[in-house]
Amino acid sequence: MMNFIKVKEEKDIPEKYKNTPVYKLLCYQNLGAELKAYSSAELLIGMCMDNRKQLRIPENFAYIIRTGGANLRYSEFKVSYAIAIGGVRHIVLIAHNNCGMVNLVSRREQFVKGLCENANWDIKRAEEHFMNYAPMFEIDNEVEFAVSESGRLSRKYPGISVTPLLYSIEDNMLNVIE
Repeated sequence: MMNFIKVKEEKDIPEKYKNTPVYKLLCYQNLGAELKAYSSAELLIGMCMDNRKQLRIPENFAYIIRTGGANLRYSEFKVSYAIAIGGVRHIVLIAHNNCGMVNLVSRREQFVKGLCENANWDIKRAEEHFMNYAPMFEIDNEVEFAVSESGRLSRKYPGISVTPLLYSIEDNMLNVIE
C-alpha cells in the first residue's frame, strides 16, 4: 500500500527532498513560491501528455518530456541527453489520477472511430495501429506504474535521484508518493 503526502505547507515536504529540485518543484506548484531565474535545468520532469495538467515552474528550471502515462520507456535517449548534456541529477515522474492510458483497451472503439473520422483513416488501418501500439502504452494503475518506472530508471541511472509524484486533476496539486 502506498501512502501519499499532500503538500499544503513547506513542513509537509519530506526532509529527504530539502535542498533539491524536487523540493523547489513542490514549492512552485503547490505553495506558489516566487519563480526564480535559472540559467540551466536542474530537473527532468516526465509527465503525461494529458492536457488537464499544467505545471507552475520558472523558465529554464526543467526539461520536460510529456508522453502518455509518463511512460519514458521509449524516450530513454532524451532522458540520457538531459543527464549527459543537460547535467540534471534529479528526475521526477508525475502520474495523475484519471489517466487515459489506464485500461486503454477499453477505448479501442473510440480510438479507431476517432482516427477514421478525424484523420480520414480507413478502419483496418486504424485498428492495426491501435493493436500495434496500445500494448506498449497501456498501464494498469497510474501510481503503481510511476513507482515501477521510477525504480527502473533508478537502476538504469544509479547516480540519478528519481522521484514519483501524483498530480491531482481536481486541485492541481502534487502529492509525494511513498
